[in-house]
Amino acid sequence: MLMDVNGIQLNVEMEGEGPPLLLLHGFTGSIQSWRRILPALRNRYKVVLVDMIGHGLSESPVDFRRYSMEHAVEDLLQLLAQLGLPKVNLLGYSMGGRCALQFAVQAPERVHTLILESSSPGIAAEPEREARRRSDEALAGFIIEQGVAAFVDRWTSLALFATQQALPDFIKNEVRCQRLQNQAQGLANSLRGMGTGVQPSWWGRLQEIRVPTLLLVGEHDAKFRRIGLSMEKIIPGSTLQIIPSAGHTVHLEQPAVFTAAVMDFLSLHNPHS
Repeated sequence: MLMDVNGIQLNVEMEGEGPPLLLLHGFTGSIQSWRRILPALRNRYKVVLVDMIGHGLSESPVDFRRYSMEHAVEDLLQLLAQLGLPKVNLLGYSMGGRCALQFAVQAPERVHTLILESSSPGIAAEPEREARRRSDEALAGFIIEQGVAAFVDRWTSLALFATQQALPDFIKNEVRCQRLQNQAQGLANSLRGMGTGVQPSWWGRLQEIRVPTLLLVGEHDAKFRRIGLSMEKIIPGSTLQIIPSAGHTVHLEQPAVFTAAVMDFLSLHNPHS
């Protein structure tokens, strides 16, 4: 269903009953990204799924500044207020994980547990952030000039997603079709407004996170494995789990193992679910 949230429309779905669990997808994703793990989750939790701004069926405003992580967190807070959910278990993947992390830092009282899949707190060094901003701006320009299909071909060829080539063709086709449903303006502005180069770096505030935190990374995702190890050392009481035979998109490549890890963690901290 489409909900009016702070002046834009966001596509939201809810499935299941139990403690609330909010899922935030990655860049080029949508609610559909979670379909393979949803059946297990909705058996024990009230799963809240949202197409993030510029993705899926949610609105894609013209002004890229509306896509900032600060706005995204404000939108989620307003959305949860409208749904009558004062506190949630929060799971985010990649871009959605960056948003979930910022949410947890800015509104810790609204988070019961935090699960970050292949996520980072941003880029600490300004020269690296500037290089990433330039890279994302160039990619945004490519999307507008060449269209979503050409961009999806380029995006899926990145080394970050190389392990997905081993997936069955029907799954790869499903993922491609889901990505093609996005709009060029939404994807380009997402990069410009909430890309890693423009978002705040939260490395200096990770120690403030006091909720139970699970960090999930794929065995073959070397970059995010390193980031996960660093985050585990800083976030008090956090746990890093490295999933075998998986790359960046763990929930797609190893859905059963991913779901088991999430359910075990949630069950520990939601004893009545």
